[in-house]
Amino acid sequence: MILADGDIKKALASGRIKITPAPDLTTQLGSCSIDLRLGNKFAVFNHSKKAFIDPNDPKMARELMEEVVVKKDEQFILQPGDFVLATTVESFKLPDDLLARLEGRSSLGRLGVVVHSTASVFEPGWEGVVVMELGNLGRMPVALYPGMRVCALTFEQLTHEAEVPYYKKKTAKYRKQKTPMPSKIAEEKE
Repeated sequence: MILADGDIKKALASGRIKITPAPDLTTQLGSCSIDLRLGNKFAVFNHSKKAFIDPNDPKMARELMEEVVVKKDEQFILQPGDFVLATTVESFKLPDDLLARLEGRSSLGRLGVVVHSTASVFEPGWEGVVVMELGNLGRMPVALYPGMRVCALTFEQLTHEAEVPYYKKKTAKYRKQKTPMPSKIAEEKE
């Protein structure tokens, strides 16, 4: 069951869902979702350093990515074909019986900007900021501004609490993330 706007408000008021800083419900609450705003930290690929990405090399993702911090009232230009990681202003925490799904906003999609390529589910027990996989599928650069509404979360009720919520998983690589962390897929190597 997907939570409706009234259920989201109740979950926020009771602390069942925690979002920090508190969202402005007059502009961020939809009928079954809550919008999150774009943060000011981006991780961009420096693709001229290596010929290819090796997912088994634990250092490569960190070496290939560089953090860009955008100052207040400035913009980040997402070039056509670019792929960057970006964070939201808000961090959130889920209880053990709810999951959240990340959705892009149609207004940005109509400009060619996609918000996630694969990572759309936040498991029960999640805590941290959203790290989005932003891409520009269009032919023109798009200016993105920290603080703009960039994505939405929907919430789904599980049939019961998860036996192993995210914070208890031994394989939880992005627990309490605060920055656009590069891939940690190399940690999965046996």
